Amino acid sequence: MTNSPEAPTPDSSPTGTERVPASPPAPPAPSAPPAPSAPPVQRETGVVPLAADDVRQDDYDPAVFTAGSFDRVVEPRSENRLPLGDGTWYQLATGYVRVQLITTGFFFLLVLAAGLVAVFVFDFRWLMIPAGIVLVILAAVLAVTPRQARSYGYQLRRDDLVFRRGILWQRIVAVPYGRMQLVDITHGPLDRGFGIAQLKIVTAAAVTGVTLPGLTQEAAEQLRDTLIDVAETRRTGL
Repeated sequence: MTNSPEAPTPDSSPTGTERVPASPPAPPAPSAPPAPSAPPVQRETGVVPLAADDVRQDDYDPAVFTAGSFDRVVEPRSENRLPLGDGTWYQLATGYVRVQLITTGFFFLLVLAAGLVAVFVFDFRWLMIPAGIVLVILAAVLAVTPRQARSYGYQLRRDDLVFRRGILWQRIVAVPYGRMQLVDITHGPLDRGFGIAQLKIVTAAAVTGVTLPGLTQEAAEQLRDTLIDVAETRRTGL
């Protein structure tokens, strides 16, 4: 009896195993574009830039401050000088120079005459030395007065009045409007003859007081009224 080959059952595997091809890998998903970085945060320093005329124009007439005054502030020639900065600088009246020259010239002639009388009339020859020293000083004052007068300047800013003067020794003072206590105007006979006046600002601290020696009468009165109005506004917080 011959044995017939058995038919393959479903559970039996064929001799050659077939491999199922693996599916291709999925393409990588496109990456999202990087988010734009936020701009750097700028910290406030508390310093507010000041414009040329921070006090309102309807508070004063700039033409009154410039009428009869010098056209520009004279600065020292050194590169290390204190800068003028931005803004409009107002100056002294030209009549201030004439008043100073007349006053200083009068004292020069007075000392010269007294020295000559003391030497040639009373034979006080030792007075020639002190009289000569005084005359040299007065002559130097006469020479530098025009340039020194042009170094004066004042500026009306948002919160304070800035005052500057000096060529060899510079001084810049900022007087807050709220600290002003008194604004005084004085002028002598010679000042009235040339139409100028002296304006003095008194504050709580004596070292921050400011004296503008040679303003025109109209400029002094308008500056006084402007400073009083602005000072009242700063003190009341309006």
